[in-house]
Amino acid sequence: MSSEEGLSSTITDWLFINSWWLLLPFIMLLVVAAFIVAFVLLLYMISPLISPKPLKLNGAHVVVTGGSSGIGKSIAVECYKQGAFITLVARDEAKLLQAKKEVEKFAINDKQVVLCISVDVSSDYSQVESVIKQAQEKLGPVDMLVNCAGLAISGKFEDVEVDRFKKLMEVNYLGSVYPTRAVITTMKERRMGRIMFVSSQAGQIGLFGYTAYSPSKFALRGLAESLQMEIKPYNIYVTVAYPPDTETPGLAEENKTKPLETKLISETSGVCQPDQVAKIIVRDAVQGNFNSSVGPDGYMLSALTCGMSPVTSITEGLQQIVTMGLFRTIALFYLGSFDSIVRRCMIQREQSKAADKRE
Repeated sequence: MSSEEGLSSTITDWLFINSWWLLLPFIMLLVVAAFIVAFVLLLYMISPLISPKPLKLNGAHVVVTGGSSGIGKSIAVECYKQGAFITLVARDEAKLLQAKKEVEKFAINDKQVVLCISVDVSSDYSQVESVIKQAQEKLGPVDMLVNCAGLAISGKFEDVEVDRFKKLMEVNYLGSVYPTRAVITTMKERRMGRIMFVSSQAGQIGLFGYTAYSPSKFALRGLAESLQMEIKPYNIYVTVAYPPDTETPGLAEENKTKPLETKLISETSGVCQPDQVAKIIVRDAVQGNFNSSVGPDGYMLSALTCGMSPVTSITEGLQQIVTMGLFRTIALFYLGSFDSIVRRCMIQREQSKAADKRE
């Protein structure tokens, strides 16, 4: 072999070896990508095996507190459309009877019944226990409890009457504790059931004007997480819903006293229709999902605030892990925008006061 041929062979070998080194990162990237895809497909395949068995609403007994209007009434309608028997619980008897008529329009068979019970779910546990017992005697054991009784009050911390803080905790928190306490024993005996707490996006993030309202909704999250750990072995699943501003009589009443800052911040996410919100909440409750959110903003908030909350599928947990960093970055821009709104309103208010003094 000549020296030229030897040199050519050496160069060829060197190029071959180095070309592999150059391709190695791409090959490793492909292997990692293939592994991730395979892992995600595996999670997708096995997640139904570990997820709760969906609750069949056809023939089920659903109790809805705060069911005379707003989201509560829309949830009752959505469940009734799927064949459920409904017990509506609220304080105003006239509104209850009107809601009963509206819900009954959506019956899918002649056997369905809508029962109305007038009681304040936040005042006396013995009364709540009594009406729940009455409902179960007429329509059978409660398969799903929807805690939707609530009250919203907004205002700056120092402007909200002290007794309003107590009132909101009674209605929004104890008003969910009492009905849940009344149904839990029977659900555990039957080893089945769904319990839903209707919180709010203000129960995920504290906002200007909600120093009284937000804590009462945040409290539901702590109750739900603790309760879920206790009752999961009994095949009972808890859902916490975090609806955004929804076009209801409650929102209309709240808007009468809502501070300008709160209005401007709320407008960044828009207003939803109660029927749309109800469909999503009922779907998540039936599936046994712990978190129920509405829209892109709601999904982002739920992922950001998931913390140590339960997951009902591996894919849900994986989505939270993957999206956390991106959503936190987006959230920082939102928080900056909210702070800017508060500062602008404060400056405008001070300028207005100064102008009044000069006059």
